[in-house]
Amino acid sequence: MAPPLVSVPMKKNKKPSLVLTLSAAGLLISAGSIGYWLLSQRQPLSGELVGANIIPGDALFAVSLTTDPQQWQKLRQFGTKETQAELDKNLVQLRDRFLTNNGYDFQKDVAPWVGDDVTIAFLAPDTVSKPAPKPVATTDEDTANDQQSMVMVLPVKDPEIAKNILARPKTLKQGKWIDRTYQGIAIKQSEGQAGENFSAALLDGRFLVITDSPKATERAIDAYKNKTSLATTGGFAENFPKIANYQPFAQFYVNVPTAAKIAAASPNRPLPAQVLAQLQNNQGLAGTMTLEPEGIRFKGVSWLNPNSQRVLAVENKAGKMQSRVPAETLMMLSGGNLQRLWGDYVLTSQGNPLSPIAPEQIRGGIKSLTNLDLDKDLLSWMKGEFSLSVIPTTPKQGSPDDFRAGLVFMVEGSNRQSAEASIKQLDDVMKNQYQFQVQSAKVAGQPVINWVSPYGTLTATHGWLDGDVAFLVVGAPITDKIVPQPNNTLASTLPFQQTVPTEPNPTNGQFFLDVERTVKNFPLPTLIPNQETLLDATRSIGMTSAVSDSRSNRYDIFIALKKVTNMTTLPSPERSKSSSAIPSTISP
Repeated sequence: MAPPLVSVPMKKNKKPSLVLTLSAAGLLISAGSIGYWLLSQRQPLSGELVGANIIPGDALFAVSLTTDPQQWQKLRQFGTKETQAELDKNLVQLRDRFLTNNGYDFQKDVAPWVGDDVTIAFLAPDTVSKPAPKPVATTDEDTANDQQSMVMVLPVKDPEIAKNILARPKTLKQGKWIDRTYQGIAIKQSEGQAGENFSAALLDGRFLVITDSPKATERAIDAYKNKTSLATTGGFAENFPKIANYQPFAQFYVNVPTAAKIAAASPNRPLPAQVLAQLQNNQGLAGTMTLEPEGIRFKGVSWLNPNSQRVLAVENKAGKMQSRVPAETLMMLSGGNLQRLWGDYVLTSQGNPLSPIAPEQIRGGIKSLTNLDLDKDLLSWMKGEFSLSVIPTTPKQGSPDDFRAGLVFMVEGSNRQSAEASIKQLDDVMKNQYQFQVQSAKVAGQPVINWVSPYGTLTATHGWLDGDVAFLVVGAPITDKIVPQPNNTLASTLPFQQTVPTEPNPTNGQFFLDVERTVKNFPLPTLIPNQETLLDATRSIGMTSAVSDSRSNRYDIFIALKKVTNMTTLPSPERSKSSSAIPSTISP
């Protein structure tokens, strides 16, 4: 999978940071989303990113969003009043900042000529991208500001209207518009405007390109004319169609090597040279977001660099573990081959400061705690499907509520004799080193081993299912919920069936989380900003993944969401300027 993106180092100048530019550009696109949809030129499936033939090939990130007002209205129906208020706040700020405050009305000035989707891309800083041609007419400020730029591509369905608007732009509150030409393309750019200077060009009457710097405009024109655009980047044309979907709300692309170079140049979290070399094996991560009646669906694909020597093992053998756990299971994560998963983690994480836990620490921790070698004693026989699940306990009258759920690990073994020898070693360690009682017992007539702490509390249970599936239960005593195999399984429940995608199939892994029940019964650590608000709007999350071929992975994710009732109207530009209250509905 692609590495997480990190912030881009910026010099101290008037140029906004990457985060600010991303936010501003995202708001600009959102406000421009009030337009028309289902135009005659739209194809049944969207298997390409709008403007991919214009965006420079070394772009760090690109996202395409629909201009269909009905789709945006549909998006706003999801969530809670709190999440809707936050979304509306962003939409109002965007509309007023880039349209209303500059004298533009979307329905009057933009909707008549704009196409179905608009795309915005963020170019890499000059320090990690190929040098751009010398600008024809730029200022010192432009040169200093060209570290990280934005390119917006708006498809044109009525060239005449677009030409007229470009020829006679609205008068600027500060500065002035100037005209220049680059490679035969007329460019209109602002000059002397405090904070933001824009540059616009119409390519072949089909695409209006808007950027935040003259250099970025020239780079886009070069990419279009010289065929060095995103569309020609290694693996893009082959993999992006894999996530094609009907009427997508959004599509995105992340350039992994460029992101890795930026991370390596960051003074805060530099990547070691060996990690940078490993990440160069990866090329891209792309996805499509589609709105459905009960939530949001993502189809994703990641692929390796075409020149990389690394290949992926096409092994998709997961899909049975959800039938081994009971219907009340709160969370389940499964995979096809634990030994291979560990090997991939080691390959991409060793020495990587961005990894959650270093492989060396995991190996060392297991060795010091159990005296077992992780690779030799454990993973050597864990070559089959595995799962990690959280199963709530059924409270018993008069019993202490020490644990409200049990953590269950299951793995399909490839060599039971080796597995039993390793487990026997583990039993000896628990008995001799930690003074646990290791007791033989039976559950539903099947033999199990209990580890009981010196204080007499049942701590863990392990045993075998169907002859070759080993299990370990830690926490609440819920072994009787998996032994024997339950009649009412997680796989048979409506939440699982409606949340976990059925494709790709066959699969090498799945994930399910019942967010509503989990949040209601268990405290969760805070991992992201506004986590409580976001979780309160979510019902459940499901994911299915597979190795598509020797060069790419596929991912499908579905997020089931709650819906808002009694939606009101987004304030008009006049009202929003004088009112701080943000109602929770948008009006075309």
